[in-house]
Amino acid sequence: MEKQVVSKKRVADHGEVLTGKREVNAMLDLVKQETERIESRFLEPACGTGNFLSEILKRKLRVVEFRYEKIQLEYERNAVLAVSSIYGIDILKDNVQECRKRLFDIFDLNYTRLFIFGARNECRDAVKYILERNIIHGDALDLKTVENNPRPIIFSEWSPVNGSMLKRRDFMLSFLVDKQHQLMIFSDENNEAYLNEPVKEYPLTHFLEVADVDRQ
Repeated sequence: MEKQVVSKKRVADHGEVLTGKREVNAMLDLVKQETERIESRFLEPACGTGNFLSEILKRKLRVVEFRYEKIQLEYERNAVLAVSSIYGIDILKDNVQECRKRLFDIFDLNYTRLFIFGARNECRDAVKYILERNIIHGDALDLKTVENNPRPIIFSEWSPVNGSMLKRRDFMLSFLVDKQHQLMIFSDENNEAYLNEPVKEYPLTHFLEVADVDRQ
């Protein structure tokens, strides 16, 4: 039986209760078509260790493998795109770290299995970097990070352009909330109605080089 409570103190202090795998998949089946669309974006505002996000990533990667297992570059490009479509926030730092690791391990296990002799560390580094940007230690209620000097949560939108290139634009989470306080995570529909101007835009970058941008 799956453990759904880490400790009574965490339940009392943060209301933390983990959702079981059966319940997760039953809920995701309600939007099955979207969970199997590689570029469809998901945001879990209280992601915990990633029970929902890990199952979403597994579904997406199954689609990527089915379509591109024989073409490594296409697999890499679409696997990175699948990872980049997943966002999470959690108020507990250890959950954030575990969620990032869990999602990376899911990607890396599949990637290494398919391309054991050709797997590239550049691709692994790109996935790690995107997960650091997409899984945030923060409070989704006040839309700020959890640290000594809280700052507005900023998410990166990763959009594929011209095959292997990615366009990154950073937005404040507060701009992704509509008037009814519903999160619109880079909505495909009526995008301009919900997104303010990005706080920062980056030049087009090859998907294997996204981790190098902040190092320049």
